[in-house]
Amino acid sequence: MNDFSVTVRFPIQWSDMDAFGHVNNARYFTWFEAARIAYMIRVGLVSPEMRKPEGEGVGPIVAATNAEYLRPVVYPAELVVGARVTRIGTTSFTMEFAVEDANSGVRYARGGAVMVTLRYADHQKVAVPDAVRAAIELVETRVFE
Repeated sequence: MNDFSVTVRFPIQWSDMDAFGHVNNARYFTWFEAARIAYMIRVGLVSPEMRKPEGEGVGPIVAATNAEYLRPVVYPAELVVGARVTRIGTTSFTMEFAVEDANSGVRYARGGAVMVTLRYADHQKVAVPDAVRAAIELVETRVFE
């Protein structure tokens, strides 16, 4: 997980399992979401300000997401989910995720998302704010072209 700027830990609950005896595929998207939100809080893109109708109200919205399941997760396990940004465009950025066993480092899944910065008041795409771009570059320790 050293390649991922933000990580979140999850203990597997018995209720995460489905009838086939492994964690249900939909659960991975919940883990990706939690890591994505932790990342966006860190770079200032998710805050109470984005919901105020009188403010700018600029925040993220998911345009696309995907997952590749490499091996099943079964109870008991503790996972670590990583998130990083790999590309910043004008009005969007691309994220990558990974799900690993917190103890052994075995990778269970990887995924991604394309996020669009949106002005919530009128549902219009807007440029990724300069402060957010700078914060992402700081977190990722690189400059995006």
